[in-house]
Amino acid sequence: MLQRRFLCTIVSGNHQKPRRQWPIRQVNRSNFSEALQHIKAHIRDCDFVAVSLQKTGSYSAPWHRVLPLDTAEIAYFKAKFAAERFQILQFAVCPFSVRASKVVAHPYNFHLFPRDELKIGLPSYSFSCQSSYLSSMARQGFDFNACIYDGISYLSREQESASRERIGSPVRRKCETQPSSDLSVADSIFVERIKARVRNWRNAFKDSSSRAEDPLINSLRKLVIGNEEYGSRPCLTITVCSERQVQLVVEMLREFYDDLVPLSVPAKGGGTQAIQVVLTSSKEDRLLFEMELQNREEEQSKRVRGFREVIDLISTCQKPVVSHNSLNDFAFIHAKFLSSLPSSMEEFRRSLCPAFPNILDVGHLMKEMGPLKKVTNLPAAISYLKRRFFAPVDVEISHQADAGDSKIHGHNVLKITELFAKLCSILKINPETLQHDYDNFPSALESSSNIFNPCSSSSPDPIDVDVSVWTNNTRKVDTNNLVFLWGFRDGMSAGMLKRRLSNSHVVFSDEFDVRLVDKSCAVVVFWNPGLSSSFLDAVESGGLNCEPLREMISEGLQATGYQAYRRACELGLWEANLADSLDKALEDTDILSGTGSQESLNIYWNDELIISLDDL
Repeated sequence: MLQRRFLCTIVSGNHQKPRRQWPIRQVNRSNFSEALQHIKAHIRDCDFVAVSLQKTGSYSAPWHRVLPLDTAEIAYFKAKFAAERFQILQFAVCPFSVRASKVVAHPYNFHLFPRDELKIGLPSYSFSCQSSYLSSMARQGFDFNACIYDGISYLSREQESASRERIGSPVRRKCETQPSSDLSVADSIFVERIKARVRNWRNAFKDSSSRAEDPLINSLRKLVIGNEEYGSRPCLTITVCSERQVQLVVEMLREFYDDLVPLSVPAKGGGTQAIQVVLTSSKEDRLLFEMELQNREEEQSKRVRGFREVIDLISTCQKPVVSHNSLNDFAFIHAKFLSSLPSSMEEFRRSLCPAFPNILDVGHLMKEMGPLKKVTNLPAAISYLKRRFFAPVDVEISHQADAGDSKIHGHNVLKITELFAKLCSILKINPETLQHDYDNFPSALESSSNIFNPCSSSSPDPIDVDVSVWTNNTRKVDTNNLVFLWGFRDGMSAGMLKRRLSNSHVVFSDEFDVRLVDKSCAVVVFWNPGLSSSFLDAVESGGLNCEPLREMISEGLQATGYQAYRRACELGLWEANLADSLDKALEDTDILSGTGSQESLNIYWNDELIISLDDL
């Protein structure tokens, strides 16, 4: 069969040809099986896999975004909340290889929609949508009707396991057991009783099959001996009360009969409720039957897994995965396709590592270039590199995508691929050396591998607590020197609040800074240790002997330390205003009594907002 082959070459350098439309293969439920075979070969033969997600949202309020003042743990709490609240509608995957300045890429964009294929309430159907995200997708020509009706469904590994326990496998599983220990008296009685029953059933059926009988008599005989049918083959159901009895039945059948195939009937609450014994007519018929079972089981598993087949392919190949904003993306990937997100960043790393041992974030890789200003998204990052460096990249796309499709989605995954190849060229990294040795990364890639905090320093250490932004004037800040303020007048800017604080207490005679986290709450950073605790004591005392501060407190000013902010994120107090979340966090007596975590952490403070490559 002659296959169409489209070739699209993009030269990325200081002198570039006009960019042609990228032929990205759009995959939905109708062509998923065909695309799965192609991408399986591409993942097997590639060196890297780039991924990019299009979600229904990322944050519900301004302070829910990852901020410069967030430690790695708090950044994880925010990513966890977003992954559990929003949904993935598009998942772009691009297996690619880099050879010098040439990139061979195979981009696919999968349209997803969580659908209850098994009619058991999995996956959850409650998710939020952020209007700005949906508006952006609509401007790109995204077809929401096609997504809902023809999007590919999926179950996570955890959900698949739960579904099998809840309804059992529609295809009865072939029993596999280990040899049992010595039989007790009760075991021997049970085995002999079942053996006699199976023998009588088998003999009666074979006798009735070998001689001509009146159809009515034959039917009555089958009714008396308890005969059923599994497809076109006769079967007998044996009820069991424990896994021990399952083991005994299977061993007995294998020891005395070559033409009987035992199948377990799973109980809804887990375990096995019965054994179905299927009678085959010959050795060849038994092999055929077992092959039929295997094929049906595989088809059912594919239907249950859905798009997770692609995730499993990427995970099985164990090749480096390239992304941007990896914390947010892989929190979604873990929650939707692996299992529920764990409660801490360290547990998240441990859970994710077996499935994806090497995750490379282009955002952290760009930090190897030195501090960057005003690089807020992928196009800006690529444009910056083009202006500063001569590093031409030839991107070749070759597959069966329809290049004439006017509604092309998933283009970000190719921008990630292009940016990664350009960074490798500038940093003198030869990706070809990684083809068979992913354990020995070049230092630049190693320092950017498995970093999940967008603000963090480039360190793969899971206990790393530093965060940073990409500017020239970062300053290291101890979280004990941060104080959150709320209850000030509406409409007050950071500058206005700073001027008023300057005259309110002696602690503000030294250097300090003020920034608004959202319209309801501000954060004050004291550059000299000890001043934050003195200020908190003064607020708690009601501004005693300090008239200006007492006046602000009477107007409703409240203050708390960093631990209350961390507690609000840890407990999932995601109110629209940070002030409301801090109020609820302070209701917990652990904060006031000091029984909560008081670990001192460091962050890198800066006047500018955090840089986010996902902020297109």
